[in-house]
Amino acid sequence: MWLAVGTALPVDTGLSRTLQAIEDRYNHAQTLQIAFSEAYTAQGKAWKPESGVLFLRKPGRMRWEYSSPKGKLFLSDAKFVYLVTPDSNRVQKMKAKETEDMRAPLAFLLGRLHFEKDFQNFQSRREGPDTWITAEPKSPDLAYTKVEFQVTPQMQIRRLLVTGQDHSVHDFHFDQEKLNPPLDSKLFRFELPPGAMLEESVN
Repeated sequence: MWLAVGTALPVDTGLSRTLQAIEDRYNHAQTLQIAFSEAYTAQGKAWKPESGVLFLRKPGRMRWEYSSPKGKLFLSDAKFVYLVTPDSNRVQKMKAKETEDMRAPLAFLLGRLHFEKDFQNFQSRREGPDTWITAEPKSPDLAYTKVEFQVTPQMQIRRLLVTGQDHSVHDFHFDQEKLNPPLDSKLFRFELPPGAMLEESVN
Protein backbone atom coordinates (compact mmCIF):
# COMPACT_ATOMS: atom_id res chain seq x y z
CA MET A 1 0.00 0.00 0.00
CA TRP A 2 1.18 3.50 -0.79
CA LEU A 3 1.13 6.15 1.90
CA ALA A 4 0.24 9.45 0.26
CA VAL A 5 1.06 12.68 2.05
CA GLY A 6 -0.52 15.87 0.67
CA THR A 7 0.87 19.33 1.12
CA ALA A 8 -1.85 20.24 3.62
CA LEU A 9 -1.23 17.18 5.80
CA PRO A 10 1.67 16.47 8.15
CA VAL A 11 4.12 13.80 7.08
CA ASP A 12 3.36 10.41 8.65
CA THR A 13 5.42 9.92 11.81
CA GLY A 14 7.13 6.76 10.56
CA LEU A 15 7.97 8.29 7.20
CA SER A 16 9.14 11.48 8.89
CA ARG A 17 11.57 9.47 11.03
CA THR A 18 12.89 7.74 7.90
CA LEU A 19 13.39 11.05 6.11
CA GLN A 20 15.21 12.46 9.14
CA ALA A 21 17.47 9.42 9.35
CA ILE A 22 18.43 9.75 5.66
CA GLU A 23 19.16 13.46 6.16
CA ASP A 24 21.29 12.71 9.21
CA ARG A 25 23.33 10.13 7.30
CA TYR A 26 24.21 12.34 4.34
CA ASN A 27 24.12 15.84 5.83
CA HIS A 28 26.67 14.92 8.49
CA ALA A 29 29.11 13.55 5.93
CA GLN A 30 31.88 15.81 4.69
CA THR A 31 32.82 13.59 1.74
CA LEU A 32 31.26 10.69 -0.12
CA GLN A 33 32.53 8.14 -2.63
CA ILE A 34 30.12 5.80 -4.40
CA ALA A 35 30.02 3.61 -7.50
CA PHE A 36 27.17 4.44 -9.87
CA SER A 37 25.44 3.28 -13.00
CA GLU A 38 23.24 5.67 -14.94
CA ALA A 39 20.50 5.03 -17.47
CA TYR A 40 18.56 7.67 -19.40
CA THR A 41 15.25 7.41 -21.23
CA ALA A 42 13.56 10.17 -23.24
CA GLN A 43 10.72 10.13 -25.76
CA GLY A 44 10.57 6.35 -25.57
CA LYS A 45 14.26 5.96 -26.44
CA ALA A 46 16.76 4.42 -24.00
CA TRP A 47 20.38 5.56 -24.19
CA LYS A 48 23.28 3.21 -23.53
CA PRO A 49 23.88 2.85 -19.77
CA GLU A 50 26.95 4.55 -18.32
CA SER A 51 28.89 3.90 -15.12
CA GLY A 52 31.76 5.08 -12.98
CA VAL A 53 32.58 6.53 -9.57
CA LEU A 54 31.05 9.62 -7.98
CA PHE A 55 33.01 11.76 -5.52
CA LEU A 56 31.30 14.46 -3.44
CA ARG A 57 32.77 16.99 -1.05
CA LYS A 58 31.27 19.84 0.92
CA PRO A 59 30.45 22.47 -0.12
CA GLY A 60 28.99 21.71 -3.54
CA ARG A 61 31.85 19.82 -5.16
CA MET A 62 31.14 16.83 -7.39
CA ARG A 63 33.19 14.63 -9.69
CA TRP A 64 31.50 12.05 -11.90
CA GLU A 65 34.40 10.01 -13.25
CA TYR A 66 33.16 7.59 -15.91
CA SER A 67 34.72 4.23 -16.71
CA SER A 68 32.03 3.65 -19.36
CA PRO A 69 32.38 5.59 -21.58
CA LYS A 70 36.01 5.96 -20.59
CA GLY A 71 37.18 9.56 -20.51
CA LYS A 72 33.81 11.17 -19.80
CA LEU A 73 33.83 13.58 -16.85
CA PHE A 74 31.27 15.81 -15.16
CA LEU A 75 32.85 18.07 -12.54
CA SER A 76 31.62 20.84 -10.25
CA ASP A 77 33.99 23.06 -8.28
CA ALA A 78 30.96 24.68 -6.55
CA LYS A 79 31.10 27.72 -8.86
CA PHE A 80 31.13 26.16 -12.30
CA VAL A 81 30.37 22.78 -13.83
CA TYR A 82 32.37 21.20 -16.64
CA LEU A 83 31.35 18.41 -18.98
CA VAL A 84 34.04 16.49 -20.86
CA THR A 85 32.90 13.97 -23.48
CA PRO A 86 35.45 11.51 -24.89
CA ASP A 87 34.36 11.82 -28.54
CA SER A 88 34.63 15.59 -28.65
CA ASN A 89 37.47 18.06 -28.31
CA ARG A 90 35.11 20.56 -26.68
CA VAL A 91 34.47 21.08 -22.98
CA GLN A 92 31.23 22.70 -21.84
CA LYS A 93 31.40 25.13 -18.91
CA MET A 94 28.46 26.77 -17.16
CA LYS A 95 27.56 28.29 -13.83
CA ALA A 96 26.74 25.65 -11.24
CA LYS A 97 23.50 27.39 -10.26
CA GLU A 98 22.30 27.55 -13.85
CA THR A 99 22.93 24.02 -15.02
CA GLU A 100 19.89 21.88 -15.77
CA ASP A 101 21.94 18.71 -15.99
CA MET A 102 20.17 15.90 -14.17
CA ARG A 103 23.31 15.05 -12.21
CA ALA A 104 23.09 18.37 -10.35
CA PRO A 105 20.25 17.21 -8.02
CA LEU A 106 22.65 14.57 -6.70
CA ALA A 107 24.37 17.32 -4.72
CA PHE A 108 21.69 16.83 -2.07
CA LEU A 109 23.44 13.58 -1.17
CA LEU A 110 26.01 15.72 0.61
CA GLY A 111 24.88 18.48 2.89
CA ARG A 112 21.83 19.91 1.17
CA LEU A 113 19.19 17.28 1.81
CA HIS A 114 16.07 18.79 3.43
CA PHE A 115 13.09 16.72 2.38
CA GLU A 116 10.23 18.62 3.98
CA LYS A 117 11.71 22.01 3.05
CA ASP A 118 12.38 21.20 -0.59
CA PHE A 119 9.78 18.53 -1.45
CA GLN A 120 6.05 17.85 -1.12
CA ASN A 121 3.41 15.21 -1.88
CA PHE A 122 5.41 12.38 -0.31
CA GLN A 123 4.55 8.75 -0.89
CA SER A 124 6.25 5.63 0.45
CA ARG A 125 6.01 1.88 -0.03
CA ARG A 126 7.99 -1.16 1.04
CA GLU A 127 9.85 -3.38 -1.43
CA GLY A 128 11.38 -6.27 0.48
CA PRO A 129 13.61 -4.80 3.19
CA ASP A 130 13.91 -1.48 1.34
CA THR A 131 11.63 1.56 1.25
CA TRP A 132 10.70 3.56 -1.84
CA ILE A 133 10.03 7.27 -1.26
CA THR A 134 8.51 9.47 -3.97
CA ALA A 135 8.29 13.26 -3.76
CA GLU A 136 7.81 16.35 -5.91
CA PRO A 137 9.92 19.52 -5.65
CA LYS A 138 8.14 22.51 -4.16
CA SER A 139 9.71 24.83 -6.71
CA PRO A 140 8.17 24.68 -10.21
CA ASP A 141 11.31 26.22 -11.72
CA LEU A 142 13.59 23.20 -11.40
CA ALA A 143 14.61 20.92 -14.25
CA TYR A 144 12.89 17.93 -12.65
CA THR A 145 9.31 17.27 -11.52
CA LYS A 146 9.65 14.13 -9.40
CA VAL A 147 12.28 12.15 -7.51
CA GLU A 148 12.05 8.55 -6.30
CA PHE A 149 14.49 7.09 -3.77
CA GLN A 150 15.10 3.45 -2.90
CA VAL A 151 16.43 3.39 0.66
CA THR A 152 17.99 0.45 2.54
CA PRO A 153 17.35 -0.36 6.23
CA GLN A 154 20.74 1.33 6.88
CA MET A 155 19.31 4.52 5.31
CA GLN A 156 21.58 4.29 2.29
CA ILE A 157 20.19 5.61 -0.99
CA ARG A 158 20.52 2.59 -3.28
CA ARG A 159 18.66 3.94 -6.31
CA LEU A 160 17.35 7.30 -7.52
CA LEU A 161 14.91 8.07 -10.33
CA VAL A 162 14.72 11.69 -11.51
CA THR A 163 11.86 12.67 -13.84
CA GLY A 164 12.53 15.77 -15.93
CA GLN A 165 10.21 18.52 -17.08
CA ASP A 166 10.28 16.86 -20.51
CA HIS A 167 9.22 13.50 -18.96
CA SER A 168 12.71 12.08 -19.43
CA VAL A 169 13.95 9.77 -16.68
CA HIS A 170 17.42 9.45 -15.21
CA ASP A 171 17.86 6.17 -13.34
CA PHE A 172 20.83 6.01 -10.97
CA HIS A 173 21.99 2.87 -9.12
CA PHE A 174 24.48 3.27 -6.27
CA ASP A 175 26.84 0.74 -4.67
CA GLN A 176 30.01 0.51 -2.57
CA GLU A 177 29.18 3.66 -0.62
CA LYS A 178 31.98 5.17 1.50
CA LEU A 179 31.18 7.97 3.94
CA ASN A 180 33.92 10.48 4.73
CA PRO A 181 36.78 8.96 2.71
CA PRO A 182 39.89 11.15 2.37
CA LEU A 183 39.52 12.95 -0.96
CA ASP A 184 42.26 15.12 -2.43
CA SER A 185 41.07 18.63 -3.31
CA LYS A 186 42.70 18.15 -6.73
CA LEU A 187 39.82 15.81 -7.63
CA PHE A 188 37.54 18.85 -7.86
CA ARG A 189 39.94 21.12 -9.73
CA PHE A 190 39.26 21.23 -13.45
CA GLU A 191 42.12 20.92 -15.93
CA LEU A 192 41.47 21.36 -19.63
CA PRO A 193 42.45 18.21 -21.54
CA PRO A 194 45.28 18.71 -24.07
CA GLY A 195 43.94 19.97 -27.39
CA ALA A 196 40.41 20.55 -26.07
CA MET A 197 38.45 23.77 -26.61
CA LEU A 198 36.47 25.38 -23.78
CA GLU A 199 32.92 26.50 -24.57
CA GLU A 200 31.60 28.83 -21.89
CA SER A 201 28.00 29.68 -21.07
CA VAL A 202 28.50 31.94 -18.09
CA ASN A 203 26.58 35.10 -18.91
